[in-house]
Amino acid sequence: MTGLNLKIIIGSTRPGRAADRLIPWVSGLATAHGAFDVDVLDLRDWPLPFFAETWETIGDPRNPAYSTRIVKEWNQRVAQGDAYLFITPEYNHSIPAVLKNAIDSVFVSFAFRNKPAAFVAYSGGTAAGVRAIEHLAHICIEAEMVPLRSTVVVPAVGEAFDDSGQPVNPRAAAAAAILLDDLQWWATALKTARAERVLPPAAFRSMAAHASSAAAASD
Repeated sequence: MTGLNLKIIIGSTRPGRAADRLIPWVSGLATAHGAFDVDVLDLRDWPLPFFAETWETIGDPRNPAYSTRIVKEWNQRVAQGDAYLFITPEYNHSIPAVLKNAIDSVFVSFAFRNKPAAFVAYSGGTAAGVRAIEHLAHICIEAEMVPLRSTVVVPAVGEAFDDSGQPVNPRAAAAAAILLDDLQWWATALKTARAERVLPPAAFRSMAAHASSAAAASD
């Protein structure tokens, strides 16, 4: 065991997805890196309902029940991670709806909070998923992750890998090595920081501040 749990989240579920060319390569590199215990979370295996959680559906916020069992199990599995690596295509200038739904479903548990996120993106054209990464980075910030600058982008994904499953462009492997080194550094730093002190989520502190102001105004 390495002490750093890396969740690789696969953001495409459609039949014939190009992600299947990247998954063994990325997960193999992450395992060989040696810093991580790698856990691949393929959203095909997580048929999450369309997000509709509210404060009423979660039950006790200290141990949320959620509206269905799979949402609770998804939150628990995500919470085990020290770092996240998203593999995503680009759909219409952004990420697949199923990936956005999976992130949104991590609700109230704050399971992504104060942990690093890195991105591997691909497309059939020349854009290589860079616009999907731009959107995903903003989503990760709102989920209180720490998105990293270093990324891997794969254009023309249909021709990007040889018969042995390796990228034909050597820059891809170099970029992946940099990404994993950065992810290890940030995962270690943030895990240490979380062990020393964790601030309550900003949403809770804001609610407490408003409640305190309201109580003072009523005195």
